[in-house]
Amino acid sequence: MPVIPIDSLNNPGVEVYASLTEAQLRNRLDPGRGIFIAESPKVINVAIQAGYKPQSILCEQKHIIGDASPIIERFPDIPVYTGSREILASLTGYTLTRGVLCAMRRPASPSVEDVCCNARRVAVIDGVVDTTNIGAIFRSAAALGIDAVLVTPTSCDPLNRRAVRVSMGTVFLVPWTWIDNASELKKLGFKTVAMALTDKSVSIDDKKLCAEPRLAIIMGTEGDGLPQPTIDEADYTARIPMAHNVDSLNVAAAAAVAFWELRSRE
Repeated sequence: MPVIPIDSLNNPGVEVYASLTEAQLRNRLDPGRGIFIAESPKVINVAIQAGYKPQSILCEQKHIIGDASPIIERFPDIPVYTGSREILASLTGYTLTRGVLCAMRRPASPSVEDVCCNARRVAVIDGVVDTTNIGAIFRSAAALGIDAVLVTPTSCDPLNRRAVRVSMGTVFLVPWTWIDNASELKKLGFKTVAMALTDKSVSIDDKKLCAEPRLAIIMGTEGDGLPQPTIDEADYTARIPMAHNVDSLNVAAAAAVAFWELRSRE
């Protein structure tokens, strides 16, 4: 086990944790060499169980024989960078709640067809850029019976460090990939429902929606909602009935309600 003490941003190997941007980690020019960061032993272990490969670990000294020890024992050849809590906070920009970060290899994105081949309910995240909302949507998707998630290029990367943390690792449990337009799903036999407030919106508990054998639920951005062309192309438009003249929910909260109500009953 190569343990490497660090004391500054200049230590070779820690740039993936300290100085590379999310875009640089993702490495769009060469996706096969892309990296993402998982935080906390629980989340890291979920990723490992899902088949993701660790590249290095950054942790406090005490965690080498503590919380991080099972991971280190399983992958004894990866470098383990270690330092005090204060040094790690200065490197990462915040105090780590569990003191362990892991750089992991980003897998190649599967095709939409592969992700959806056996799916009955899928979510489409269209233009959602807030990392917290992305993580929360994935957590609800995993818990409430969504078989796959499709993410538009205008949305935040689900493997963003904060999105992974908020999802509590569920981003590794639900099959997902990128999609240019939700209308692509129609050729795979899906009906699409846009979550939007329009004069034609039906209630989310409409029996026609629940009866659809394959349904794609499209969630829009936090501010402006879904683009009008996306709404126009959808087979249905639906809204969540609300009281007190409230017209909308946060997209993560709305997604949880939609996933539960529109889940497959079979």
